[in-house]
Amino acid sequence: MKAHIRLAPNAPYFVMDGARPWTPIGHNDAITWPHLAPLFRRRDPAAVERHLLDLRAHGVTCIRLMLEYCHREHRYFERPAGRFVPNMVQLWDDLFVLLERTGLRVLLTPYDTFFMWIRWGSHPYAQAGGGGLANRDGWLTSPDMRQAIKNRLAFASDRWGGSPALFAWDLWNEIHPAHGGNDPATVAPFIDDVSTWLRARERARRGYANLQTVSIFGPELVRHPALVDPVFRHPTLDFANTHLYEHGTIDDPRDTVAPALAAARLMREAVIAAGPDRPVFDSEHGPIHSFKDRKRTLPSAVDDEYFRHIQWAHIASGGAGGGMRWPNRHPHVLTPGMHQAQRALADFLPLIDWSTFRRRNLTAELTCDDPGVAMVGCGDERQALVWLVPTDALSDAGTLLAREAANATVLRVPGLADGRYTIVTYDTRAGAILARGAGVSANGVLAAPLDPLRYDLAVAIAPAL
Repeated sequence: MKAHIRLAPNAPYFVMDGARPWTPIGHNDAITWPHLAPLFRRRDPAAVERHLLDLRAHGVTCIRLMLEYCHREHRYFERPAGRFVPNMVQLWDDLFVLLERTGLRVLLTPYDTFFMWIRWGSHPYAQAGGGGLANRDGWLTSPDMRQAIKNRLAFASDRWGGSPALFAWDLWNEIHPAHGGNDPATVAPFIDDVSTWLRARERARRGYANLQTVSIFGPELVRHPALVDPVFRHPTLDFANTHLYEHGTIDDPRDTVAPALAAARLMREAVIAAGPDRPVFDSEHGPIHSFKDRKRTLPSAVDDEYFRHIQWAHIASGGAGGGMRWPNRHPHVLTPGMHQAQRALADFLPLIDWSTFRRRNLTAELTCDDPGVAMVGCGDERQALVWLVPTDALSDAGTLLAREAANATVLRVPGLADGRYTIVTYDTRAGAILARGAGVSANGVLAAPLDPLRYDLAVAIAPAL
């Protein structure tokens, strides 16, 4: 593995060093969860390597990890503050070797801010834990905390920032006004300082800087609209990153369709907020309220379809990849069906030239003759991607039923330049092309004839050769 990930020069997606498209397909994992835990103290590195190879075989390109996952006492990255724990450093040394060997990459965030907030009194940075910071509401503003953050990022960047396995830095996990005294105005200066400092440090040492983003718990954008600008448009960041949570749909699903359409709506807002040139993707979603608060793990058949539908709603909205699930399962890993869905998405990707795809969200403009189908899509003057999902055929469990009485229909996609196009329909369940057809765009609208929609379906549209 030699190629580093960069922004596509003319599209809101990613490429490897030259112009080869690269798409983040993956999910969240953690150094204490079943698949990576054997790396601690080198208990079973071979098992971790087998897991990473299995992910690669299922189309996964990237996992999101926290440098420190502190829901317990034994995985602090520093203890005391400023002393980097040898066993943890060894774990990350070994993990980067395995990532490079298996061809996977990591979106790396330095702190697990969720558990760090909940268990602040035990954290090595807190005064009670022997550190110098009294209150957690000073994370974004305290000079001592700012220096501690930079010290950790400096160590991590100097040691692993040159690895092509590092996709990007998520500089702060779920940045929140509460981290800065409940003042949303503290977010932008924090990003500006830490992002600019790290970029300058990396360029001085290596001649280039790794990509950067900052993630946010999506509902905070509703509660604090002022956060939209720094999170989605801050000039020092490279791409926009949100966590797709919404109460009553994504957080606590009753079926597999409503959460996906909620994800599509939220991603449409994110794509518009970020603008036409900045990649956007969700780096965390899942049924968190069902799992964490209601102590309910979704049945695998339901959760697999929920996962798959959100994945396709995400990419069809204009997101880079299918989003990154937080497992919210017992055990805390993805199911085999979810990995099959990732493989299906990976096999679909070559149908679009992502390195030139200057997409805009088209969901509100798409039409279809079948009234029982919802549509999510994006496109530019040359290409389009649409996901269609039935809304009128759900089982008692909330999963899709086969629509045996469905009729052939026509999908109308605006914005394509007049001319001839290839239309590929794709079975998202089987991960296979169903048909290749042809269509003509006239007066800026392409009418794509489709066979009856029994289940959900993806459509890729590209210029005819």
